[in-house]
Amino acid sequence: MSTRPNIVLVHGAWADGSSWSAVIERLQADGYHVTAPQFPESSLAADVARLRQVLDRQDGPTVVAGHSYGGQIMTALGTDAPNAVALVYIAAFGLDQGESIGGLLAQGPITPALAHLDIDKQGFAWIPEDDFVNHFAADVDPVKARVMFAVQQALSASTLEDVMGVPAWKSLPTWFLVAEGDQAIPPDAERQFAARMGATTVEVATNHVAMISHPDEVVQLIEAAAQAVQAGD
Repeated sequence: MSTRPNIVLVHGAWADGSSWSAVIERLQADGYHVTAPQFPESSLAADVARLRQVLDRQDGPTVVAGHSYGGQIMTALGTDAPNAVALVYIAAFGLDQGESIGGLLAQGPITPALAHLDIDKQGFAWIPEDDFVNHFAADVDPVKARVMFAVQQALSASTLEDVMGVPAWKSLPTWFLVAEGDQAIPPDAERQFAARMGATTVEVATNHVAMISHPDEVVQLIEAAAQAVQAGD
């Protein structure tokens, strides 16, 4: 391919597109066309539909990077991911067919960031402030972490029970950043995801929100994926 691939960034639960701000600035400075849309998080189906909408708007090959639940969204694209040529998982869920997030989390002790989820009357899950600041965004400046808490976007609890179909990573090359200090997704689960998808993997001494606390390392991995698919065209 003669030009650089586009980059689409998929935010996770309890976050929005602005969580990618530091990554976006760096990618744009390096000449990449970047899109970081907002996802409703009202259902997995709605989130996948939004991602398809955004991918359809891209004018060529596109690298998709997802954080946390964002990995679930891009994995659920299945075998028909318009314009997508690579997937980059940033401390993200990379489930296989027949698995669910809730089923995975139930296999071990509940992680500190998710220990006290507050489910409201509409069935949406919120993270309390102490858990958000001290565990979800533990290596972010507390002042900034409290801002992130204030703008958190609740996740429909139904997404925890959604069972994965054929995952997109079975037909696309993958890269994976394992967050060694993750207090939301167990790091060993991330290693398992990366190993079974055969991902090019890096491990970073970071907590869950790596794109905020370690944007340089996240950009390096996304650009490595972009350069690999560009060179392979």
